[in-house]
Amino acid sequence: MLENILQSLVRLDHMAWYYLNVQWHNPFLDNIIPFFRNPWFWAPLYLFLLIFMPLKFGAKGWLWCLAFVITFALSDFVCASLLKPFFHRLRPCHNPWLNGIVHMLIDCGGQYGFPSNHAANHFSLGIFAAITTGKMAGWVWPVAIFWALLVAYAQVYVGAHFPLDVVCGGLLGIVIAVCTGKIFNRYCGLGNKAPKN
Repeated sequence: MLENILQSLVRLDHMAWYYLNVQWHNPFLDNIIPFFRNPWFWAPLYLFLLIFMPLKFGAKGWLWCLAFVITFALSDFVCASLLKPFFHRLRPCHNPWLNGIVHMLIDCGGQYGFPSNHAANHFSLGIFAAITTGKMAGWVWPVAIFWALLVAYAQVYVGAHFPLDVVCGGLLGIVIAVCTGKIFNRYCGLGNKAPKN
């Protein structure tokens, strides 16, 4: 029973991947989508946050930056060092059954892809930011979710991951962010006192 469910899930995953990676692409998106999953493309955003938060919130801003980095480190470690070596699920570009089919726009990367580090990391950072600042700026929630979804979609589009890789990576990132975000809000929430001018 469970084996049949897993096989059906994998078939659906492969079918979704086929449309997202092989069928639904065009030269315009081929040129821009790879940027969205490149960490260097988002480096100015990270730099802005690491400067803005201490300037705006003082010592709490520095603690926020530390928690932000810890959130990233946790999601990255769990994916790369614990889960990928355990599941051993090949990336599309390393799957011999898909040789010659994958629409590959980047270097293939590591052999295993489940769960996606990119998805986990960006969902963890986005949800952490939303949980810790969302009460002060409601727009953070939709922007953070859209940003994480965009990165996750890009991972499938460029051929680096199956959809299930990014879905599970995203869920893992959300769980980690909820934990770190709630801990941060409880002990040093930004809204506990008025921020510095």
